[in-house]
Amino acid sequence: MADRPKGYGMTAELNAKKDAKFDTQLELEAINWINAVVTDACLPTVERSLEESLRNGVVLCKLANIIVPGSVKKINESKMAFKMMENIGKFLEMCEGFGLTKTDLFQTVDLYEGVNMPQVINGIHALGRKVQIKRPDLPSLGPKESGENKREFTEEQLQEGKKTIGLQMGSNKGASQAGQTPYGLGRQIEKTNLKT
Repeated sequence: MADRPKGYGMTAELNAKKDAKFDTQLELEAINWINAVVTDACLPTVERSLEESLRNGVVLCKLANIIVPGSVKKINESKMAFKMMENIGKFLEMCEGFGLTKTDLFQTVDLYEGVNMPQVINGIHALGRKVQIKRPDLPSLGPKESGENKREFTEEQLQEGKKTIGLQMGSNKGASQAGQTPYGLGRQIEKTNLKT
């Protein structure tokens, strides 16, 4: 992890908020899933170990090649920073091509510098959900992603639905404008209403 100053004020509050989102159970589920898919990964199942295990991107590239064979042509084994970040970038490209949205994924620096590990874990879980649909032969992670639930209605059912006023639309029973004054007109006080 890079030597970053801890920060004060709003920076410290945002970092505390990120740390509060970290869930060790989700991290362990992600580690176990990666170990099940990439049999030679052997990631340690110790709390807060995911960052160090995935930082060089090699295991992520192996995971990418198992999910989509040939998606990462060359895995960089070098310890140079830009090569490690390139591995992470190749993994993220595979994820986007596999159907994950950018909002489900993390940024390269989130993992490489350990800036936002909860988002890294969420990205791995999102990939695990997508794998259940597109590659059911591989181990699954997390709940099944919901699919389309298309409904077919007859013409008679559609006509009946048009007759019913839904409760979300509200009701105008008892509503009237009696006693309201026009906009911009001052309050009218009459002598008959005054008590003396």
